[in-house]
Amino acid sequence: HAVACGGGRNHRFSLSDAVMAKDNHLAVLTAGGKDLTTELARVRAALPHTMKLEVEVDRVDQIAPVLAAGVDIIMLDNFNLDALREGVALIGGRAIVEASGGVNLDTVAAIAATGVDVISVGALTHSARALDLGLDIELEIA
Repeated sequence: HAVACGGGRNHRFSLSDAVMAKDNHLAVLTAGGKDLTTELARVRAALPHTMKLEVEVDRVDQIAPVLAAGVDIIMLDNFNLDALREGVALIGGRAIVEASGGVNLDTVAAIAATGVDVISVGALTHSARALDLGLDIELEIA
């Protein structure tokens, strides 16, 4: 709620809003001899038409096989600015491009200038300071 009140948009509201394959999922698939494109296309085909499939990649060479699977969103995680620009060019509008990792007030403008569609800032939720708020009631008993 605080993110929305501050002008941001929540990535999602629950784990049922979308399917996300993380970089670790990709690593397990490839370590097991699986083809990324085939496995992600299988997942995509099993989803309802209203559900999006997002895949997090941590290397430029993962983009082509992920894109070939017909995913909706590709998250470029912890990419430097040159790699972000390269990723945006490789994807070429065929999927939403999300940048994540290392995003703060000092880096967000340069990340936005690379041409990504969405920038995720995890610190908005996982690093927000808590407000120590208490409600103390004093009772007088007569």
